[in-house]
Amino acid sequence: MKITCFEDLRDQAKKMETKPVVAVVEACDLTTMNAIADAVRDEIIHPMLIGDAGKIEKMTAELGLTKCDIIQAENAEQSLQQAVRLINKGQAQAVMKGNIESKDFLKAIVNKENNLLAGEQTLLSLAGLFEVPRYHKIFAISDMVINTYPDLNSKKIIIQNAVKMLNALGIGNPKVAVLAAVDKLNPKMPETVDAAELKKMNNEIQNCVIEGPISFDLATNAQAAEIKGYQSPVAGDADLLIVPDITSGNMLAKCLTGFAGAKTAGTVLGAKVPVILTSRSAEPSDKYYSIALAACLGGLR
Repeated sequence: MKITCFEDLRDQAKKMETKPVVAVVEACDLTTMNAIADAVRDEIIHPMLIGDAGKIEKMTAELGLTKCDIIQAENAEQSLQQAVRLINKGQAQAVMKGNIESKDFLKAIVNKENNLLAGEQTLLSLAGLFEVPRYHKIFAISDMVINTYPDLNSKKIIIQNAVKMLNALGIGNPKVAVLAAVDKLNPKMPETVDAAELKKMNNEIQNCVIEGPISFDLATNAQAAEIKGYQSPVAGDADLLIVPDITSGNMLAKCLTGFAGAKTAGTVLGAKVPVILTSRSAEPSDKYYSIALAACLGGLR
């Protein structure tokens, strides 16, 4: 099934024959638990809730959440180690951040002793899915959370991670726009140099079509591309936007959600299992769709 909107994402998660177990680290968080409860009611996942068992039991009772397992942990570090154990034993197919700092959560993922990375040369990257009223399909952005100022090779891996995710969602040969402020190579603008190189590397980065450098308007607006005479199969039809650095990516993502009313979901790629890294202040719907995304990806493993 090709995912074209967030309703497709939810429906596909519901249809997965294997309902993935999601290990929720420090599950004493109301917005996270609301999203978990909705996902359980929709029969998308089976949660293992890790943390202060007393607090978790109280929250599950208030939410009417009965189909879950609760694992006692004295502190955040113990919660993380419990989640690591579940993943390495094959008892969890995804992991989710609850009431814990992102840096502490990610530290456990990248720690080689925990054996959670997909391979020796793995680079973690976050891909966000977005659905906005003025664009004709769902699209992804990467990376606006983890990699601060990625070099050329890092951007190559970021693209590969995100393309693999989109392929798994039924989006074959996605159109990749490597964003810059201008659409021509300028040696004084390093992001345009990287974009041009990544386009040349399209024979190495398979199962996608790469264009760059390309500006945001040309990547997402066919009329703008026509007016400016920019010809490319990616113009006005991008499936994946690659940002130059964490600052531009973070601003773009927050503008889309804050001003454009975008629905969003995200997952960290490059680990053995999908990693749900939503902000503690994120809306329950953002967390719900991130769970659905992880369910789709985790159920395919």
